[in-house]
Amino acid sequence: MPRGEEQQARTFYGALLGMKELPKPAELAKRGGCWFESGGVQLHLGVENDFRPAKKAHPGLRCRDYAALVGRLRDAGVEVNEPDDIPGVRRCHVHDPFGNRLELVG
Repeated sequence: MPRGEEQQARTFYGALLGMKELPKPAELAKRGGCWFESGGVQLHLGVENDFRPAKKAHPGLRCRDYAALVGRLRDAGVEVNEPDDIPGVRRCHVHDPFGNRLELVG
């Protein structure tokens, strides 16, 4: 993530995706960025000075209430792309505020 954009990360990953922010150890907190957790999964967003978003590589996150989450994202103006190319799998791709790609699986 870009330097100084932690609040945008908190809004997207915390408020919209419903992940809990984890405190970073003091030594690592000096570097910026944010850590989030949901279920048994943690996402660590580190700061890069020459930041370039991950537009192809992405984590896939299983969602408890996929329909509600997708609705909340759309209501917030997030573009949601729901391909139907895997039979029997409900999923979508979204991008965080920094352009990183995420896959959400229902």
